[in-house]
Amino acid sequence: MKKLPIGIQNIREILQGGYVYADKTRYVYDLLNDFKCYFLSRPRRFGKSLLLDTVAEVFGGDRELFKGLWIYDSDYDFPKHPVIRLDMSNIPNKTPDVLENALVNELRKRIREEADLDIIGEQPSELLKNLIEALCKKYDQRVVLLIDEYDKPILDHLLDVETAEANRAVVRGFYGVQKSMDRYIRLVFVTGVSKFTKTSIFSEMNNLLDITMTEKYANICGVPVEELDQHFHEHIEALAPLEYFKRYDSIHDEILAWYDGYSWDGVSRVINPFGLLTFFAQKRFSSYWYASGSPRFLLDMIKRNPELYVNLRDVRMSERSMDVFDVRNIQAAPLLFQTGYLTVQEVLHGVGSTGYLMKTPNHEVREAFNMHILSEFTYRDDDFTDSVYWDMHEALQDGDLQRILAILKSLFAAIPYNLHINREAYYHSIFFAVTNVLGFAAYAEVGTSMGRIDAVLELADKVYILEFKYKDCAPDADTETKRKLFDQALDEGAKQLVERGYADKYQGGGREIVRAVFAFLGRDEIEMRLV
Repeated sequence: MKKLPIGIQNIREILQGGYVYADKTRYVYDLLNDFKCYFLSRPRRFGKSLLLDTVAEVFGGDRELFKGLWIYDSDYDFPKHPVIRLDMSNIPNKTPDVLENALVNELRKRIREEADLDIIGEQPSELLKNLIEALCKKYDQRVVLLIDEYDKPILDHLLDVETAEANRAVVRGFYGVQKSMDRYIRLVFVTGVSKFTKTSIFSEMNNLLDITMTEKYANICGVPVEELDQHFHEHIEALAPLEYFKRYDSIHDEILAWYDGYSWDGVSRVINPFGLLTFFAQKRFSSYWYASGSPRFLLDMIKRNPELYVNLRDVRMSERSMDVFDVRNIQAAPLLFQTGYLTVQEVLHGVGSTGYLMKTPNHEVREAFNMHILSEFTYRDDDFTDSVYWDMHEALQDGDLQRILAILKSLFAAIPYNLHINREAYYHSIFFAVTNVLGFAAYAEVGTSMGRIDAVLELADKVYILEFKYKDCAPDADTETKRKLFDQALDEGAKQLVERGYADKYQGGGREIVRAVFAFLGRDEIEMRLV
């Protein structure tokens, strides 16, 4: 049984150490022959660094290292080229000055590796330019430039726009050096999570071919679904006798449900390598990739705009919108896609345009993200939300709406008034998060011929049709004022449910239809009425 390369991003160690490896050298071969300058976006911990290390080793000229892999038997003759590799995740970036000094130090370290090079320069861009030219002349071979996690100095500061923009200014000129050094360069390959707009960093890197959504390279990172048994058959077999796995009809299918589902072309699918490898090491299903780091900025964005979360199902994006990523105008859907919380379900081909239908990739992301959103919205820890999970599950199965009301009140009760968001979508989002965590088929903003239903929750024997109404009310308002506001909200919701015939499309299916209005005045000031 081959070893699991958890945390190993060195292809030489993997190949020589007897680790599992999903062969990506066919893609590397195509990269070397198709074009010259590339950009690739993939979520964190998805194999980008290992891919770049593979490219670096191919240019190292050691053909025997790749024996047994696709490229070994190809017509590639493995010429040796000097390689400059910059991993921006290891470059300090607390301030623009720190970033600039760290780049200078990193380049000077690379210069010291070449004992006979005498390169001068005080600025990162000057040093990089001189290093490329000197290496090309020394080895009489053009240089390979590999930049990993190029956007790290910016993404680390999305909550501090001034620092993010200042860091962007530093790296913009630095990355742009490669464009003017074309005659000295054999290959440029830049990877990251996001793609900033062409008016920012990419205006200096507009010679790069973006292969992020190119069908040919859809599986360049990750483990293709069809290769799961090929690489992990023995590991799957070793799990079968364990008591934990006897509850599953098919361990193989459960693995796919948890960690599969990522696609960049809407056809082929790949498995998240970090989640998969950690699962085999820990021998139980859990949200390993999500737990390794969730984006603070994304959670804060959703808290400020809860409608973003409610409307995540069946997100449609244009090709143009996927390239728009600006520090001062970040859009939720592209950010969710680029960071791995949405993936391509289907490519939509229109007249003269291309679009994408998005979805949540798998159970790991769906469960962990929803649980985290619930904790964030209610300011409760995960232990509390775990207990809510079981209480709400039983209440919904039993059709006990009074118990559901009590659970919602408990969720809201501990939220400080100064942190509360006085908007209908805020309450809607918390309910939606709870039902999503439970794994029920919950739908927000369901369209009908007469309007849009706030939420539909489908169980095997029941359909809940729900309206949420919020009325602004001062915390110290008297009982009579609150009563009038509650009655007004409940009456409005009930009238909407009845007059617009929201239940009509669910009639005749043999399931009990439950119509209810939830009225919110703030925090635990909640009432419910069956219609």
